[in-house]
Amino acid sequence: QVQLVESGGGLVQAGGSLRLSCAASGRDFSAYALAWFRQAPGKEREFVTAIRWSGIITYVDSVKGRFTISRDNAKNTVYLQMNILKPEDTAVYYCAATRLYGSSPSNYDYWGQGTQVTVSS
Repeated sequence: QVQLVESGGGLVQAGGSLRLSCAASGRDFSAYALAWFRQAPGKEREFVTAIRWSGIITYVDSVKGRFTISRDNAKNTVYLQMNILKPEDTAVYYCAATRLYGSSPSNYDYWGQGTQVTVSS
C-alpha cells in the first residue's frame, strides 16, 4: 500500500510559478512510477507528466518547457515545478503511483486527494 499526500497548490497570476509536492508513505517508493494528473471542472482527468524509477520522464505537450517533474527517493517525495502558468492550467492536481507505467489513469493504483491550482488572468 502507498499513501500519497499533495501540497503546494494555490492561487497565482498568469506567468507565475508554483511547486507541488507529493509525499508518499509505504515501502519500495523507488520502485514506483509517479505521475501528476489534473482535472478541470467538467473535464476528464488529464495526464500531465510521469517519472519512472529509472528516471525516464514523459510530459504532455501542453506543459513541455514549462513544467518539471522530479523525485527524491530518500524523502519519498515527488515534485512538480510549474512555471509560466496559464489560466488553462487551472485544475485540481493529483499525484499517482504505479508499479507499471503509462499516461492513462487506469494504469495507476494509488492516488492522492488532490490540490487545487488556480491561475488568474
